[in-house]
Amino acid sequence: MEAYESSKIYKDQTNKWHDAKVVKKDVSVGDLVLLFKSRVKVFPGQLRSCLSGPFKVTHISAYGAFELWSEDGQSFKVNGQRVRRYYNGDEQGTIEVLYLGEPLPEKESE
Repeated sequence: MEAYESSKIYKDQTNKWHDAKVVKKDVSVGDLVLLFKSRVKVFPGQLRSCLSGPFKVTHISAYGAFELWSEDGQSFKVNGQRVRRYYNGDEQGTIEVLYLGEPLPEKESE
């Protein structure tokens, strides 16, 4: 019985450690994501990206599986650990410009 209790304690501690390391994704339905390709083979002289996409998220299950929709009309499910959020550049914040020198004199039009 002590071995079973020790095993139970070990499993509980391992689950707590694993759950603390899991990062929540900031992805919701309708967002664009990139898919991590784990089977990329690197050939000398060629650069290949390990990410493909973008794909649109159509459904997120309670256990972390994502249903993605590709542009050719196919829908497929992947593990949530394989997706990365896609930033297309439109989501940049506003930029405030501060001029630290003297203002330039304005030219008068004649």
